[in-house]
Formats: sequence, C-alpha cells, structure tokens
Amino acid sequence: MEEEIMKKYLLATIPMIMGIVCLFIKGLIGDEILADGTIVEKNFFLIPLSYLFFFSGILTFLIMALSSTFKKQTSVS
Repeated sequence: MEEEIMKKYLLATIPMIMGIVCLFIKGLIGDEILADGTIVEKNFFLIPLSYLFFFSGILTFLIMALSSTFKKQTSVS
C-alpha cells in the first residue's frame, strides 16, 4: 500500500526535480559578456523549461491529491 503511494507521488516529484536541475545547470554554465557589452546566454532555454517542469509537477501533485481525496470521500459515503 505504501509503495503504491510512493510511486504515485514520484510521478509528481520527478518533473519538479528536473526543473530544479535545469536551473542548477543554467547557473553552473553561466553567461558571457562580450567586449561590446552584449550578454550571450548560451542556455537561456533552460529557464522556461525549468518553469514548465516545476509547474507541471505541481499541477500533477494537485491533481493526484484531489483525486485521492475524492476517492476517499466516495468510499466513505
């Protein structure tokens, strides 16, 4: 029973962890400032990708929590 719950919420935590990893990688690689003052961001795509992963994980977690709440309510009634 407990393993099933862990597997269910693992589906929600993996995208959130991936979002954090994307931001961490973006911070490690860093940016470059050219001689004329222009900023070159090599991996800018990681920022919106991290937001996408993080919010999809939150949304998945909320959907799973709400569905399990409704299942408990219907089984009690």
